[in-house]
Amino acid sequence: MMFADKILKRLTRLPGARTLWARFPVGPVDLRVRYGVFPRPHYAYGIFHAADLAKRLGISAISVIEFGVAGGLGLLALENIATSIGRHLDIAINVIGFDSGHGMPEAVDYRDLPYVWSKGFYEMDEAKLRSKLSKETELVIGDVAETVRSWINRKSLAPIGFAAFDLDYYSSTKMALKVFETANYELRLPRVYCYFDDIIWPEHACHNMYIGELCAIQEFNESHEKLKLCPINLLRHMRVHEDPWNEQMYVLHDFTHPLYVRNITTPDEDHTQIRI
Repeated sequence: MMFADKILKRLTRLPGARTLWARFPVGPVDLRVRYGVFPRPHYAYGIFHAADLAKRLGISAISVIEFGVAGGLGLLALENIATSIGRHLDIAINVIGFDSGHGMPEAVDYRDLPYVWSKGFYEMDEAKLRSKLSKETELVIGDVAETVRSWINRKSLAPIGFAAFDLDYYSSTKMALKVFETANYELRLPRVYCYFDDIIWPEHACHNMYIGELCAIQEFNESHEKLKLCPINLLRHMRVHEDPWNEQMYVLHDFTHPLYVRNITTPDEDHTQIRI
């Protein structure tokens, strides 16, 4: 197996090899997650590990969320990936997308990076998108400051296991992070995998801890003693192939969650195996 792994690693270093594999998805789901050959490998990584965590904790269903749907390509990808991983791990995965439905609002202040984004960017054709989504996928339209609050107050929600934040603005991201502030532990896993899209691109944004999504993350951590959003330390060194999205993966650690300290490592688990 180690020899085959070395050969596969070399082959997937060839230009276009992983793109071709993603286009023709053959092989086990966990292998494709490991090699990052899904159309959105960061979504696949987060959903897979969230579903795996749920399974180890004896939880049968999770929710995965995309904040900032725009045209819907990301939500459609999230839907397809969730279906594949859910079947592979025998976990029910609910897919939810949040968006204003009218493109980006007016910037609140400099922290929203108005020199990069502006009102009206990334408008949605809601009717067209809904016609493409499965009936099980939930599309929540409205001001995220309001819709998140009403959504988490609903009953019978599967715990959140993965959330992708693609809202661009500091102010919108700050409101979306309130999804983690509910005192109901049953609405989230003890560790929630998160992807933050707007902390790297574009170069002229000059992202830092005082503006944009990074500022929203920092303020969230400063205001919560036992809830912390942290990047996955040295993730790029645990992956078969290093990719920019490795730096965009975070985990919400809920230190007071009743399941946070439950051991999820089986006695016979091979600690020397390569991580997915």
